[in-house]
Amino acid sequence: MNEVSAWRPRLLNGHWFSQLPLSLQDSLLQAARLQRLAAGECLFQRGEPPSGLYAVVEGAMRIGAVSEQGKEALLALVEAPHWFGEIALFDGQPRTHDAYAEVACTLVWVPQPALTALLAEHPPYWRDFALLMTQKLRLMFVVLEQQSLMAAAPRVASRLLMIAQGYGEIDGSRRVLQLGQEQLALMLSLSRQTTNQILKDLQQQGVLRLGYGEIEILDMAQLAACVAAESSAKIAPRSP
Repeated sequence: MNEVSAWRPRLLNGHWFSQLPLSLQDSLLQAARLQRLAAGECLFQRGEPPSGLYAVVEGAMRIGAVSEQGKEALLALVEAPHWFGEIALFDGQPRTHDAYAEVACTLVWVPQPALTALLAEHPPYWRDFALLMTQKLRLMFVVLEQQSLMAAAPRVASRLLMIAQGYGEIDGSRRVLQLGQEQLALMLSLSRQTTNQILKDLQQQGVLRLGYGEIEILDMAQLAACVAAESSAKIAPRSP
């Protein structure tokens, strides 16, 4: 067993990899190598050429961008066992965002040449990579809709649920999220003050416990109810 194959059980915890044909799983692991990053280290930056596909098996990657004025947009913290980097596989264009290690990370990396050779030999595998990309596209539409229609508090609750559920990539839910309040505010394009107040309100209601650099969900059902109440209000019939 090589050092990449040793991470197979961790990758199998993710829906996408676990549902791949066994032959494709094997091909990816055979072509892959491990890459380790220190906290704050850059993996790639916006505008760089495609370098392949990555999976987080330890730690978390920060995906986002910084404007010329220094304003940061944080799209996601990518944690195990998520794969990322597939957009550039399809169009061969430069990277769309920056990727930095939020904490010390271990990544499974499948280089671009190995991927293109694999897909040239087995064209049906394109569908499997398309499913990885469309899964994220669906989430993006949900997030855009929420940003347009939801008030701040249910948006915070919804994003916490998404993160706890691994954005649909894992079974079950995590109770403790390694997520700072500032990071959450950046993800939602809310002020830190607004985000902090919403989280404190949820803590007072017994829904959350706030710690240093982490948020523990104490009542998952009540957190979901915050989102459901907002959704119900949006579709409630109007009075004549």
